[in-house]
Amino acid sequence: MELTGAVALVTGAGSGLGAATAEALAAAGARVVALDLNAEGLAALAARCGATPVVGDVASETDVEGAIAAAAGLGKLRVAVNCAGIAPAARLVGRGGAHDLALFERTIRVNLTGTFNVMRLVALRMQAEDATAPEGERGVIVNTASIAAEDGQVGQCAYAASKAGVMGLTLPAARELARTGIRVVTLAPGLFETPMLAGLPEAAQAAIRALPPFPARLGRPEEFAAMVLAICANPLLNGTTLRLDSALRLPP
Repeated sequence: MELTGAVALVTGAGSGLGAATAEALAAAGARVVALDLNAEGLAALAARCGATPVVGDVASETDVEGAIAAAAGLGKLRVAVNCAGIAPAARLVGRGGAHDLALFERTIRVNLTGTFNVMRLVALRMQAEDATAPEGERGVIVNTASIAAEDGQVGQCAYAASKAGVMGLTLPAARELARTGIRVVTLAPGLFETPMLAGLPEAAQAAIRALPPFPARLGRPEEFAAMVLAICANPLLNGTTLRLDSALRLPP
């Protein structure tokens, strides 16, 4: 997918992986629309790379349609990257009793329903665009899962379930959209330097930083963004989930 002059929608772009991805796409020549509930983060992103900020909820049909309308005003929507997500930690049965059902439902709503909502509305728009030469490609959708989908830890039931759902969307969506030249690929990052990590206690952060085998460090958001660019560039990447994790397998 040629990025120069193309329009890209990035969710969760107010910070972390989404912000890095938006900046990388802009540097590669794309016109970026950034969607997030974090208005302050979006304003800072717009100042850095010229992205068009849209404050909104990925699980809201109206908000996502507004972001797509903003994208349509800039040109042809060719790329969508779903980075919006939350990662609450709670045991199935903790000291206070059973896992809060509302917390589980909120996690699914943001991480899984939000991803699906963006996918369905973006795909509708992409199908209306002209196909590109030489292979008839119309667009690329990149979703964000997590290695927790495959080796989730204690306290990650809601998060792991939501990210496993994102992985499960990948192949059937890619098979369906293949006829119109739209690719779907999911990235499953390991442990990255993001605001989610920064919110943990120091002891927890130290334990996490010691886990990756090689490189023996946490991933950098720009490395995630570089992988998004590689997916855009390589047309054979479709219908698959790629782990980006330094060979890490999460312990129980």
